[in-house]
Amino acid sequence: MKRAHVLGAAAIVLSAASIPAYALSGKLTIVTSYPTDTTATFEKAFEKKYPGVDVEMLKKKTTAGIKYLQETSDNNQADMFWASAPDAFEVLKGDDLLVKYDVKVGGIPEKVGSFPINDPEGYYKGFAASGYGIMWNERYLKAKKLPPPMEWADLKKPIYHGHSGMSAPSRSGTTHLTVETVLQGMGWKDGWAEWKEIAGNFKTVTERSFGVPDGVNSGSFGAGIVIDFFGLSSQASGFPVGFNYPKVTTLVPANIAIVKNAPNAEAAAAFIEFILSTEGQELLLDPKIRRLPVNPATYAKAPKDFPNPFKDKTIGAAVKFDLALSKGRYNVINSLFDVMVTYRLDELRGAVKAIQDAEAKLAGNNNADAAKLIAEARALVNEVPVTEAQASESDFNNIFKKKRKKATTKVTGRQAEIESEWDSMVVANYAKAKELADKAASML
Repeated sequence: MKRAHVLGAAAIVLSAASIPAYALSGKLTIVTSYPTDTTATFEKAFEKKYPGVDVEMLKKKTTAGIKYLQETSDNNQADMFWASAPDAFEVLKGDDLLVKYDVKVGGIPEKVGSFPINDPEGYYKGFAASGYGIMWNERYLKAKKLPPPMEWADLKKPIYHGHSGMSAPSRSGTTHLTVETVLQGMGWKDGWAEWKEIAGNFKTVTERSFGVPDGVNSGSFGAGIVIDFFGLSSQASGFPVGFNYPKVTTLVPANIAIVKNAPNAEAAAAFIEFILSTEGQELLLDPKIRRLPVNPATYAKAPKDFPNPFKDKTIGAAVKFDLALSKGRYNVINSLFDVMVTYRLDELRGAVKAIQDAEAKLAGNNNADAAKLIAEARALVNEVPVTEAQASESDFNNIFKKKRKKATTKVTGRQAEIESEWDSMVVANYAKAKELADKAASML
């Protein structure tokens, strides 16, 4: 085994490909947000290849995984971080909690779409590509006589009121990327307006990202906003579901990294080499996983009609994802969504439904006063208490580090003060919007 340390503790280069299987041993602890179908498949295959290694998957939501590694850094017991959101890895890299690794496996291009597959500085590696879109239950939509929602704008339509769901970006790194993608693709004001109109139709905001595909698969609601592999794996598993990438989406790599001061860095390096090997990439095609490999050669073994971002250049072409922008306002986006949507969903639904009903009555009527009231109501719903420039201010973003698992979770200090101010504005706006929309409806 050859091992070279570069830049002291900040980087590590291990020639894992040359390590004999019998030479690796001990526990390999991986902090991950991935579902059991994914983690168990890779754990079993890796332990078969390296029988001396005992893999432990420490399951945590992406945001919780970041916090865990931050809080335990003085006595780190984790070897790897494995998740979908590249901005999460940027946060850990910025905190000096990851180490560089030089991959030995070949055949991986520099980019998928317009996005680099690997961190240019070498701290984390892309192992799969991820896109964001909409899945739906075909039987549910047929029973409700609803067309499949192909674009984000479709989910704003009144016919979908009460028929869709999503998880909160503060609870899911992949959902955070979906929210950020629309904000980048449509702009700050229009993007938030899009999300609020979509959310005004939600039946639920789930506690975990897994809750969305579960809800669609079971028919609890008809459509859900998900990362692509949830929709693709549900299809492959026989559920009557469809999936589509809206035009305004992005394609970014799902990543893996070695944690600084990893207790078993050799096994961690071997796991990266394994996941990028031919065997590891082909595991991504497993019906229970269905992720997009980063090795183009793997698609030769993919099922018919499986998305191939290296051939279909339209996937994610509309948005060139700005990772630095996303990282710089990560906490603000999560807090804003929770205050405006997650914890005020009833009020938002009430306001949006009132606007929809008023607009339905206005159709075919020439009533300028009613139209003006409806426009005022929509403007109140769409108002965002923070400007785009303020959201990206480093000091401001750092205020919102406390993650609320529920509305009653206590936050303190400046975060509590600001979120309380936002909440007061949001509650007043939604109430006034409903009042104006109801008034407009009464005039028609």
